Amino acid sequence: MQNSYILDFKNILKKENLKFTDQRYAIFKFLINNKGHYECDEIVQGLKKNNIRISRATAYRTLDILVKYGMARKMILDDGIARYENKINSTHHDHMICVDSGKIIEFGSPEIESIQDEIAKKHGYEIVKHIHQLFVKKIKWKINYSR
Repeated sequence: MQNSYILDFKNILKKENLKFTDQRYAIFKFLINNKGHYECDEIVQGLKKNNIRISRATAYRTLDILVKYGMARKMILDDGIARYENKINSTHHDHMICVDSGKIIEFGSPEIESIQDEIAKKHGYEIVKHIHQLFVKKIKWKINYSR
């Protein structure tokens, strides 16, 4: 992890009148060093396995600050549970969520982005933020034995 990101994180905490603590740094490090989409409790439990004890309140507060300053993304799916992912050095992408397994698949499509921009422009707008989530399920192929 680059020192500039740590310095940015320290400055963000200072702006929020919060101290740079080992617990907040551990949450920051976990999110930055792990690729994926994590519930707050998964982060707390992951850190607990490494003997780092953090309250859920501290975890939620820290995650919300990371989201506020663009270092993390917060996704809320149909189940109402927030999931967080690292946004530092991450290219723009959208998500497909399997309704059967809960698996989250990241994808990017310049064509979709272009179409969205064209639609917004056609109506006199520009997109400043969007959330594109596709809820999917595996196709179950049926074999037709009759000919």
